[in-house]
Amino acid sequence: MKKKLLALVLGGVIALGSLGFNYRSDFFEIAKQIEIFTNLYKEVNMNYVDEINSAELMNTAIVAMLKDLDPYTQFYSEQDVQRARIQQSGSVSSVGANFKLINEQVVIAKVNQNGPADKAGLKIGDVITHIDGIELANFQQDASELLKGGAGTKVELQFIRQGKEKELEVERASEEQKAVPFYSLLEDKTAYIALAKFTKTASKEVGEALKKLKEQGAEQVILDLRGNPGGLLGEAVNVTNLFVPKDVLITFTKSAIEKYNQTYVTQNRPIDDQLPMAVLINERSASASEIVSGSIQDLDRGIVIGARSFGKGLVQRPKNLNYGTSAKITISRYYTPSGRCIQALDYQEGKAIRKNKEQYQEFKTRNGRSVFDGGGIRPDIEVESAQTEGLTKALLEKNMIFEFATQFYYTHSFENLSDFNLTNQDYKAFIKFVEQSNFSYETATEKQLQTLKEVAENEKLNQLFKKDVLTIEKSIDAYKEESFNQRKKAIERLLEEEVIRRYFYDEGVFEFDTKNAEEVKEAQEILNNKKRYKEILKA
Repeated sequence: MKKKLLALVLGGVIALGSLGFNYRSDFFEIAKQIEIFTNLYKEVNMNYVDEINSAELMNTAIVAMLKDLDPYTQFYSEQDVQRARIQQSGSVSSVGANFKLINEQVVIAKVNQNGPADKAGLKIGDVITHIDGIELANFQQDASELLKGGAGTKVELQFIRQGKEKELEVERASEEQKAVPFYSLLEDKTAYIALAKFTKTASKEVGEALKKLKEQGAEQVILDLRGNPGGLLGEAVNVTNLFVPKDVLITFTKSAIEKYNQTYVTQNRPIDDQLPMAVLINERSASASEIVSGSIQDLDRGIVIGARSFGKGLVQRPKNLNYGTSAKITISRYYTPSGRCIQALDYQEGKAIRKNKEQYQEFKTRNGRSVFDGGGIRPDIEVESAQTEGLTKALLEKNMIFEFATQFYYTHSFENLSDFNLTNQDYKAFIKFVEQSNFSYETATEKQLQTLKEVAENEKLNQLFKKDVLTIEKSIDAYKEESFNQRKKAIERLLEEEVIRRYFYDEGVFEFDTKNAEEVKEAQEILNNKKRYKEILKA
């Protein structure tokens, strides 16, 4: 066994050398560590007191090794690769619903309008207990796999709704996932286009929407990238190209490997490179969304509005391995045209480290405006209600808003979106709901205070700081109580979206948003005020 493993290792090392390209210079150290690992693996396999599963043990070792890097560098087993191929082949169809885990239960989080789940009568908030007779409480694998199957096939679901057990049958169907789920011409001749993800049809769909809205009389445009997690790099460049001339640098990458250092420039004539433009982003806008918003900002092509974006600026590339396995490896970092790195975090020994503000570097846009790195894209105009932090993050993470919206849906009715209104009484009911749910959260200050208390106790200084600590704790409690008033706008906005989705689906959320969201209103106000628009883009 040892000879076989060493032969594989040496074969791999020789192959690396024969390729003659950039590989790590610590050749001897790599060979040494691989030989140590091989010997250890052999000794454990031969001598361990209990029987071991060699494949599982090796998989654990691989996953643990990659944890010391960044969370995007991942290993895919033969089963993972096969599953991905099936999904990409189109032979697997959907039930038209998204799911989330709440308290170890599979809960419907979203239902596509007129999709299979919607037609069958499933609702957001339904708790799925059985799929084709298989009890999910005892199912150790990914439950969503049980829902997949060919178009026209059926799946039996048992679920709980408002405490009552129900069951129904859903017929699977092939559903086309649109990159642009909604677009509309607003009353002031603003073209509003929501881009949900950078799929292979993203630029085509945005282009078609833009052309239609221009034909209807659009004189300015809002590109909404809020909540867009990213996708294909090429499509980020192509989407930007719709608004930017040909042969313009949109992004570039830097790597330790020379061949991965690349530049990406626009290849086509734009649809309109003069139309006044606003791009909306928030903390869930990532990767390709940051390339688009960052390049639009750096080129002074438009204004960016909302909240600082996620800060995912690492580039991954798939690598095929032997025996049908593969890996996705981080190879480089994205940069905007001005030279800003999008990445918010550095990873050292698997730990995420955020840069301090003192370390932020200044860069200049095409017009000479100051912009800074430090992670993500900081908007030209920041909107407070667009930010999720502290209380709002905790409410989302602990599903308080989601669960209240489900309860609200079964106790209120609205025939039309125009009838919908979340009242002060409803907001008070939400606060009461949260209190009765024994909700609690820890602020960043509390975490630091806890560390201080532990250090003080170790150094026998805890009595010295006792009164000060109590004072700080009381101040934090008072702040947390007041937070529901201070963050009311942001919380109400999240509640409105979650409630509306249950009555009027995603389209209703978009329609409501275009009339009520502060980011949209701010964008319209600036786009309609040409003087202010130009002032923002000036040096």
